[in-house]
Amino acid sequence: MPASQTDPPHGVMQIIDRHRHREGPLLPILHDLQHVFGCIPMQVRPAIAEALNITQSELHGVISFYHDFRDEPAGRHVLKICRSEACQSMGGAALGDRVLSLLGLGWGETSADGRITVEPVYCLGLCACAPAAMVNGKLKGRAEAQALVAEITA
Repeated sequence: MPASQTDPPHGVMQIIDRHRHREGPLLPILHDLQHVFGCIPMQVRPAIAEALNITQSELHGVISFYHDFRDEPAGRHVLKICRSEACQSMGGAALGDRVLSLLGLGWGETSADGRITVEPVYCLGLCACAPAAMVNGKLKGRAEAQALVAEITA
């Protein structure tokens, strides 16, 4: 029988069923879905809400609260630049502006080729080495725009 357009993609119900009986199942479900799909697809959200007996508004609130959950898959390389006060006081705003200018992207955008995503983050815990950034999960203190761009475009 063909799947309808409202059916969640293959594997979604298995992920939900794997966690639905746990205490606090929502975050493990979201993490697993993001791992599989690279984001939390809009089409899976009704199935999550129904399975956990929460409203789609509640679900949206959780997804939008945690900045690492995405509506769209990120690029193959993710550059996060700290926007917290400590980094701002050490040139973080200029760093962000320069990186975005060099890459021709805006905050949260992914390059047209799907290669690079640049995201703002609010504290990477590297305040003593501000401005800080993270390239593909690796922290970078005293970050410089040219070096970040060179690393992510290499």
